Amino acid sequence: MELILFDMDGVLTDSEPLINEAAVRMFRELGQFVQPEDFTPFIGTGEDRYLAGVAELYGIPLDPLEAKKRTYEIYLELVPTHLKAFAGAIDLVKECRMRGARTAVASSADRIKVHANLNQIGLPPEKFWDAVISGEMVAKKKPHPDIFLHAAALVGVDASRCVVIEDAVHGIQAAKAAGMRCVAVAQTFPASQLIQADRVFPSLANLHYDDLLPPVA
Repeated sequence: MELILFDMDGVLTDSEPLINEAAVRMFRELGQFVQPEDFTPFIGTGEDRYLAGVAELYGIPLDPLEAKKRTYEIYLELVPTHLKAFAGAIDLVKECRMRGARTAVASSADRIKVHANLNQIGLPPEKFWDAVISGEMVAKKKPHPDIFLHAAALVGVDASRCVVIEDAVHGIQAAKAAGMRCVAVAQTFPASQLIQADRVFPSLANLHYDDLLPPVA
């Protein structure tokens, strides 16, 4: 494979609990007591849909720009002391590059969150990635394929020569819609929900570059 595309939240970083906490706290500041599990169906779709989906569920009127701004403010307060890379994440990125593959991050999250996360976990954009794609860079986010196709186009690699590493159903659907191979890690959802992927592993700690390659015919 020429290009390895990494989702960020739930793949490289343990950020899902942090954005969940930030969103719950944001709604609480509005006087709305939503539940952490309410956000589960919207994981991987970007913060716009993540917040709007729960607001719709409760019939909460929401200023989307202000809601997201405040959620990110809370989130960024949590990052320095709470955010960590998943075991195996840094080693796998380094291994992929050592083996001659190009690497990209393709996330539905906004740029401010993507860059904060990558810098915090020791995988800064300018050092480890041939492209870093955030949600603002495409018209349609996951489960649409736009993010992955845009990353491949920027790097100059055909979709058939790409493999995506994902943790969420929406991301797997986006990868398959892009015509890309997809390897899933059960770090956010159980393996039983990730069966649309070509292969499923318990975590990045169990994953190596050769595991990303298609089977030899």
